[in-house]
Amino acid sequence: MWKWLHPYAKPEVTYHFCAKLIPWLWLFTFGLLVVGTVWGLAFSPEDYQQGDTVRIMYIHVPAAIWSMGAYSSMAIAALIGFVWQIRLADMAISAIAPVGAGFTVIALLTGAIWGKPMWGTWWEWDARLTSELILFFQYIGIIALYHAFEDKQQGAKIVGILAIVGVINLPIIHFSVEWWQTLHQGASITKLEKPSVDTSLLWPLLLNILGFAFFFASLVCMRLRTEILSREQHRPWVKALVMEKSVDGV
Repeated sequence: MWKWLHPYAKPEVTYHFCAKLIPWLWLFTFGLLVVGTVWGLAFSPEDYQQGDTVRIMYIHVPAAIWSMGAYSSMAIAALIGFVWQIRLADMAISAIAPVGAGFTVIALLTGAIWGKPMWGTWWEWDARLTSELILFFQYIGIIALYHAFEDKQQGAKIVGILAIVGVINLPIIHFSVEWWQTLHQGASITKLEKPSVDTSLLWPLLLNILGFAFFFASLVCMRLRTEILSREQHRPWVKALVMEKSVDGV
């Protein structure tokens, strides 16, 4: 059943496959984010309580969701690396971590901007904010730890363990608004019952969430190609690729 996936465990195959995907990923990223952002910022109505301040959610919410999604992707890659001993999984963790850290920074900054008029302060040691900040430090720790080892394979094993163990923070981030009394509002679109966001605000938000997903995939594919070249630089196919590029450049 999974035989069609086996070739993509080879770095060379994935390198060329990502090259084919990237233009399409950027196309969907640009299209979705332009439509979602313009719709959200220019045409969606004000919130009856928060006014125009609510428009920050079109950046904040997608960034927050995919800051956790990126970490989940790293943990899945780490698990695949441990179970099936696929080197490409280690490279994927290295490619994903900086992107996830960037999304977490965007979530924290936009959250602070949103919090100032709503709460009267840029920062509060609220359960949701604090656990999201911990997520950022987890990303930084993984990036630093990965680059601390000269032996990348050994480093990848340690990083993989940290990525898997760190997953425990994700449900804390998500359910913190239910488990503790916090300033942060409760779940609006990820709860089981009908979302509490009006459809006039919800649709552009969903477009931006999907757009951020393609944005995440675009960046990861680009970084993964770079990581593959770095880790496989002594392989014959990489040398042949460099020679081909050199000839084309001439």
